[in-house]
Amino acid sequence: MTPLTAAQVTAAIEEMAPLHYQETYDNAGFCVGHPQTGVTGVLLCVDVTEAVLDEALQTGANLIISHHPVIFKGLKQLTGHTRTERIVEKAIKNNLILYAAHTNIDSIRGGVSEAMAEKLQLQNRQILAPKEDGSIGYGLLGDLPAALPAKDFLQLVKTNFHTPCIRYSQPPATAISRVAVCGGSGAFLLNDSLAAGAAAFVSADFKYHDFFDVGNRLLIADIGHYESEKDVLDIFYHCLTKKMPNFAVRLTKNDTNAINYF
Repeated sequence: MTPLTAAQVTAAIEEMAPLHYQETYDNAGFCVGHPQTGVTGVLLCVDVTEAVLDEALQTGANLIISHHPVIFKGLKQLTGHTRTERIVEKAIKNNLILYAAHTNIDSIRGGVSEAMAEKLQLQNRQILAPKEDGSIGYGLLGDLPAALPAKDFLQLVKTNFHTPCIRYSQPPATAISRVAVCGGSGAFLLNDSLAAGAAAFVSADFKYHDFFDVGNRLLIADIGHYESEKDVLDIFYHCLTKKMPNFAVRLTKNDTNAINYF
């Protein structure tokens, strides 16, 4: 039986999150390897690391699908001096295919922000910052099943996102009901969250002065970049196994979060 090609496997993801949805600065799609190569197995990860490459080789998977592209900025040399160079060189030497779905899957309904909204059981969901015809965009806005005091809301977020640390701003005086969420670096949506009447915004990578700027008008809950996006693995998995139920798809056993907490 002829194996499926990498292009045929990743077509399932592109049907859900077409590559033309990605931002111009992004590099989603094939980063390393030929799309017409036959696939022996798929390994899913948020970030490609050298440990993930080793895991793929050990499990017999030659296609690695990640959320973050391993090649984000242009490579001018392959000398092994940087992490990216070592990963690309090792992937090429071992005939591994590296593919990423990044801002294209960030901007769709059913994508990363939707997974965050599911964790909080947000109701009446709508796109926070719509693009094009309004069917895609960044972030989601919704209502909690019941309003919560800020302290209880933060505990809910900490528990449901399995994060050891939340950086948060001064809580508003009223209970939290309307909530905005965005996977990854969501600070660019602060004004959209305020304009939409959100009482809390759950995302990551806020700068120091962002916390000053919102005052107590909005509760910023910075849960960490990886913590906000790790459910993309389940999105990948369900997408691929629904289309190819008998195909070998694995979630990495490596924690690729580069940030540790003490």
